[in-house]
Amino acid sequence: MRWFVSLQQADEAVFYWLFARLKRPTRSMLARWVSRSGDGYGYLAAAMLAYVLGDSDAFLLTSLLLLGFALELPVYWVLKNTLRRPRPYQRNSRFKALIIAHDTFSFPSGHTTAAFMFAGLCAAIMPTWAVIVYAWAAAIGLSRIALGVHYPTDILAGAALGSSLAWLVLQLGVPWL
Repeated sequence: MRWFVSLQQADEAVFYWLFARLKRPTRSMLARWVSRSGDGYGYLAAAMLAYVLGDSDAFLLTSLLLLGFALELPVYWVLKNTLRRPRPYQRNSRFKALIIAHDTFSFPSGHTTAAFMFAGLCAAIMPTWAVIVYAWAAAIGLSRIALGVHYPTDILAGAALGSSLAWLVLQLGVPWL
């Protein structure tokens, strides 16, 4: 149990260090925009853009995303509500986050989970987009720290979970195709 306390302390120290460096007006506005792009609309916009551009893989990507989110949402919800890790502003009443998250618990980051699942699926189907979608996914995770709603380990866990879910979805395939 001692290692867990040490991990929590290190996680908090890294969180406060990152938050202090990212909490500038222009950066916080950018962080809000990047974070919002991971609310779900960004995935829809990306899929629609693929259709508009006439990408032959747009239907496959959309189908895999539907399957992925059907798996991701319940897994994420069960983990969050089982582990029940408080958010930084809940743990430290003197800390003021830039936003208040729509749900109570912090671990894992749902935005990061979804972003890395999307990136993994998109990179597998459309490899030329891999660098861009993974950079975007990482930016979404970092934005959640910049806004004060997640610790770094929440982000790392979300990235690992999202990547694992993308791998699983690719192994399962889409039954209706």
